[in-house]
Amino acid sequence: MGSSGRDAPPAAVRPRLISTLCRVNGPLSVVVIVAALALGVWCLIRAALNRPPSRFDLLATAALGLLVAALVVVGVVILFGGQRPRETTTFVGYLITAIVFAPAAFLLARLEPTRWGSVILGVACLVIPVLVLRLQQIAAVTGG
Repeated sequence: MGSSGRDAPPAAVRPRLISTLCRVNGPLSVVVIVAALALGVWCLIRAALNRPPSRFDLLATAALGLLVAALVVVGVVILFGGQRPRETTTFVGYLITAIVFAPAAFLLARLEPTRWGSVILGVACLVIPVLVLRLQQIAAVTGG
């Protein structure tokens, strides 16, 4: 009895949920997570080798910041697009933290031209995927 009334509500809810998930949990999120993890491991290896952040490390962190900024724009579109997460304040807090994290790490690493600058970049790059995953979790639970 696939056409019963019990099956209709889940199908009616599914398009809105899938639409939200595609915007926040789409390919951009995957790219941000993979890039951040790769850069984080790279920077921590450089720190273990007692190397300061190189120009490449700093430019890669700036590029990662641009990717995160694009993801934050998607999050803002969700907020103003009518599909607000239940925990809107938490979602906004994660958006603000995500957009500020890479530039703050970049500046701190520039101020610390030793291996600790590489540690700063590495740890920051490992925190960014956690922020993105939390944004995904919060966006997946849209308000009614």
